[in-house]
Amino acid sequence: MENETIPLGYVPHYLLRGDPFASKLSKEADIVAAFYILIIGILSATGNGYVIYMTIKRKSKLKPPEFMMLNLAVFDFGVSVTGKPFFIVSSFSHRWLFGWQGCRYYGWAGFFFGCGSLITMTIVSLDRYLKICHLKYGAWFKRHHAFLSVVFTWIYAAFWATMPVVGWGNYAPEPFGTSCTLDWWLAQASVSGQCFVMCMLFFCLIFPTCIIVFSYVMIIFKVKSSAKEVSHFDTRNKNNHVLEMKLTKVVMLICAGFLIAWIPYAVVSVVSAFGEPDSVPIPVSVVPTLLAKSSAMYNPIIYQVIDCKKNCAKSSCFQAWSKKKHYKTSRYVQRSNSRGMRDELASGHIFIYVHP
Repeated sequence: MENETIPLGYVPHYLLRGDPFASKLSKEADIVAAFYILIIGILSATGNGYVIYMTIKRKSKLKPPEFMMLNLAVFDFGVSVTGKPFFIVSSFSHRWLFGWQGCRYYGWAGFFFGCGSLITMTIVSLDRYLKICHLKYGAWFKRHHAFLSVVFTWIYAAFWATMPVVGWGNYAPEPFGTSCTLDWWLAQASVSGQCFVMCMLFFCLIFPTCIIVFSYVMIIFKVKSSAKEVSHFDTRNKNNHVLEMKLTKVVMLICAGFLIAWIPYAVVSVVSAFGEPDSVPIPVSVVPTLLAKSSAMYNPIIYQVIDCKKNCAKSSCFQAWSKKKHYKTSRYVQRSNSRGMRDELASGHIFIYVHP
């Protein structure tokens, strides 16, 4: 590729087996992978699209953390509609169909939206930490701060995703042939390649993950130490605390789902980058890739699970049942009170209370 300088004696991994874009899997495995990503893509695009639509409908009422959750849904929606169709079509065709330029675009889009999702979750986790552990922060963080945070995530993700396009690093076919990613194997080629891989790992995985883990460890310690303090809050403060903790649980689940999906892929990439050639068998390398591509599907499911009770409580059937139950209870109370008053009148023990 024209933006890659190959040192003397180094053979890129994608040239070791002939055609770099020919699938190294069986046709049956490619078809299974294609159907899997097709289902994941439909669920992800539909779920995140619904979250975006419902959030925009109430845009005037959005709180600062909700801006970040909307941003996360946009990144997840983007990775579903810009990249997955390329993989699906290529898997059904048993080879990558879009050439080197398509490979670069696919790699750029996947890395951009994936990095943007992680950085968004990092900022949300930091917000949760400051909100729970440093109460004064809650009064400071406003809508324009959330907007600036959103802008930062897009610039940060675009910067790192574009570096391989402009010459530092590269995007290349994955070992199984029907997908493209960062060229982790450049770490075996030169010191520059090693610097590229290490910077990508640190700034786009390790550093954000450390912030996320630190934030939630501190939140857990804070919640345990302040359990007695919460019991002395008034009703309004208790309700606010409950709402903050619910939002924190949602974010924790989202971050956990993302990291569980991407860490196996990162481990395989590191082993491929710094290990011996073919240290990761091709069939083994496919599984973490497919797992990572499913990460965008989890968030809408988490939203729905967390909001299930609230949605059920707001449903018309539930409200009608509640009214009916309340009506029956009221009738029963009225009959009981009437019977009690008759008994009191009969026994001569009725008292009249006049409100002052």
